[in-house]
Amino acid sequence: MGGAHFAFTDRWGGVSAVPYEELNLGGAVGDDPAAVVANRALAARSLGLDPDQVVWMNQVHGRDVAVVDGPWGEAEIPAVDAVVTARRGLALAVLTADCTPVLLADPVAGVVGAAHAGRPGLVAGVVPAAVEAMVSLGAEPGRIVARTGPAVCGHCYEVPAQMREAVAETVPAARAETSWGTPAVDVVAGVHAQLAEAGVVNGLRSPVCTLESRDHFSYRRDRVTGRLAGYVWLTELSRGETPGSPGEKKNDGS
Repeated sequence: MGGAHFAFTDRWGGVSAVPYEELNLGGAVGDDPAAVVANRALAARSLGLDPDQVVWMNQVHGRDVAVVDGPWGEAEIPAVDAVVTARRGLALAVLTADCTPVLLADPVAGVVGAAHAGRPGLVAGVVPAAVEAMVSLGAEPGRIVARTGPAVCGHCYEVPAQMREAVAETVPAARAETSWGTPAVDVVAGVHAQLAEAGVVNGLRSPVCTLESRDHFSYRRDRVTGRLAGYVWLTELSRGETPGSPGEKKNDGS
């Protein structure tokens, strides 16, 4: 059955040197550009994807969404934090290193989306904006499947008390406390609360906290580091095939 596929990378199986070792997929963190290109090709091919058919973003912690029907090509990649498409076979990618990668799919409508939700994007509403853009392409919130990938957890994302309260004013579910008893923000919980409010109730979250896991990049832990990626795409339908339920495609980052 034609379905949606979701994948999240870890940091292993690439060619980048320290401090970006190994599978850094971020092109704006100071890594050798040739290594990033090689890593993106390795990751895509491990998923059965054409590296040239992956759409990346120039992420800026905002709420703008781009509707795409193909790779950017020679065009400048726009400053957006979410992309959506109704084109099967086109993969959407989101880069993170503590922020929450949000992957969305309505396999019946043939629409997928990817969003980058850090604390500023959560407050700005990038996730509801991505859902709205998908709906404009024919998706229905009740059919959308959501996956959030490795991200810093609410027990580790320490912030000043004033910042926590400012976030909680907009997204109450994001109010949290660290495991050592100080103010914190739980972006993942906030994202899933926003999804539920938008009518997206079929959601799963990764158990991985990037700050705690040495298998994943974490900006808060290491500062100078690489970027993970989340990918979502719809397989092409065979002749006579109809869209079905979503599937999962496992990737260990290699």
